[in-house]
Amino acid sequence: MQLYPLFDPVHGAHKLGQQNLTSQEIDVLEQNFLSYLFQVMDKSNFKIATNKEIDIALSGQYLLNLPITVNESKLDKKLLKGYFAEHPRENLPDFADKYVIFRRGIGIDRTTNYFFMEKVDMIITRIWAYILKLTGIEKLLSRMSSTRRKRDPKKNDETVTEGEQDYLQVERIRIENMHISFRNLLGKITVQEPTFDRIIVLYRRSSSNPKAERGIYLKHFKNIPMADMEIVLPEKKNPGLTPMDWVKFLGSAIVGLGAVVGSLDMPKADLWIFAVLSTVIGYCAKTYFAFQQNLAAYQNLITQSMYDKQLDSGKGTLLHLCDDVIQQEVKEVIVSFFILMEQGKATTRDLDKRCEELIKDEFDGSCNFDVDDAVEKLVKLGIVVRDSIGRYSCVGLKRANEIIGTTTEELVLRAKQIAIAPDGI
Repeated sequence: MQLYPLFDPVHGAHKLGQQNLTSQEIDVLEQNFLSYLFQVMDKSNFKIATNKEIDIALSGQYLLNLPITVNESKLDKKLLKGYFAEHPRENLPDFADKYVIFRRGIGIDRTTNYFFMEKVDMIITRIWAYILKLTGIEKLLSRMSSTRRKRDPKKNDETVTEGEQDYLQVERIRIENMHISFRNLLGKITVQEPTFDRIIVLYRRSSSNPKAERGIYLKHFKNIPMADMEIVLPEKKNPGLTPMDWVKFLGSAIVGLGAVVGSLDMPKADLWIFAVLSTVIGYCAKTYFAFQQNLAAYQNLITQSMYDKQLDSGKGTLLHLCDDVIQQEVKEVIVSFFILMEQGKATTRDLDKRCEELIKDEFDGSCNFDVDDAVEKLVKLGIVVRDSIGRYSCVGLKRANEIIGTTTEELVLRAKQIAIAPDGI
């Protein structure tokens, strides 16, 4: 919290100017800030999203149907590259030198609507897949994709991560997997997508000025659908027509032109040309209006993410994280002590299992309980001991309170009571 005012994107440049620091001294301070920040992230149980986790999250579409990419030329590559060079980590994503996405917790988001355009796209996709299957092109494409997988031995050796297990617990209900029926096509349907309960994005903008940009951006979001995770990316490019849309346009134009040329010598060519051109123009219009609809949906999602889903940024995010760390540590200690007090002695493994079962039964939540950290604190406090065979046990509740003594909060409350109490009491 003391270091961040120097790197606040709004006022940080002014404060750095007042300090009269050299460029090397500023580099040291910003790396110190990142070291503390990553420690806080670890203590708050935030994980860095890996390439594989992001690929799984974006393997389908939810409400966002446009390809969103990052304008990498607007992002600094020195800050995070320097940090990870000094503090290497495994499974870093490809973009870790430009920005980092921290994620924590899994939730569910449901949306009910008619989704007419999406249903039309789904029908066209299934018809196209059927044509590919009839012509044998599908087998050729599958062979090419399998060959690519064989050439990349890393993909065959990858194991299922803890994050992927979280994803598998939430079912994805998508339009492309919907059963075709008259009721489904004309009525409202409900789609479902797992969400990242919390996301924090860390990055720095690049600058063409002689004085390098030192502002560090922290954006905090909640309940972000995995398939729409692009809405939290920094410095997004304005979306345009996809390559497939251009293929549709050009393909339709070529087919229409070929049909017109081939029908010039036919009797009643005027009627045939009119029919072909009407079909081509209608298909192009459908593609264009579908893009416009997706663009409007994208703009609505961005607006929603800014007003509804963005919790805070900058200093507010840091304050939230610092408080979150304290709450996490205290909760871990209380739950562990309660289990030992109620259920008796337990090994570390048994205690971990019992704590997770308690959270599941009482709060209907799943988590990976950090039992080692909790037990270490309880042992330091002197209210939990370990026997010769590795089992932990706690002292009585009254004795535990005596050992801990008066807490800071109790002293503050006692001082307030004295301050507001009448004289003589």
